[in-house]
Amino acid sequence: MQVVLATHNQHKVEELRRILAPAIPGLEVLAYDGPEPVEDGVTFAENALIKARAAAAHTGLPAISDDSGICVDVLGGSPGIFSARWAGPARDSDQNLQLLLWQLGDVAAEHRGGHFTCVAALAMPDGTEWHVTGEWPGQILTERSGAGGFGYDPIFLPDGYAISAAELTPNVKNEHSHRARAFGKLIPVLETLLEA
Repeated sequence: MQVVLATHNQHKVEELRRILAPAIPGLEVLAYDGPEPVEDGVTFAENALIKARAAAAHTGLPAISDDSGICVDVLGGSPGIFSARWAGPARDSDQNLQLLLWQLGDVAAEHRGGHFTCVAALAMPDGTEWHVTGEWPGQILTERSGAGGFGYDPIFLPDGYAISAAELTPNVKNEHSHRARAFGKLIPVLETLLEA
């Protein structure tokens, strides 16, 4: 069975292939090459579904997508859905990370809690839809640590670890991340479709 992954972000394509391929033999995850829809939703779920619907309509295939971001407690859950554009429309990951570090510069360690959130969505060409949520709790570090991962990974210390998300091996990250948790909940739905 083929599903299209509604993103132009190659990091996400690779990460989701590593998460889904071992769990669902026979599932082929295709990269999306169609137009990027306007993400004008005000929640992770709305934006994930906007992308999945657009990809399903464009390709005629089942489409999966996600919307994710980092949510900082002391900032009332921000950057949240604005994570990719936190420092402006250029979507510059380095500038986003630097701005967040600056905003939290005077915040004490006990108030630096937060989590990554991911909503995974599946849209079928017939209009049937699902969405599920995964969260990865932790703390926001005071400086970068590690060169792996992407986005805010170098400043995120997951609960239960002494190293940043950017220092985790891809296998560990793919077992425990917000994206792994969300798509793990979507796997039974995909398996049911594969059997149909």
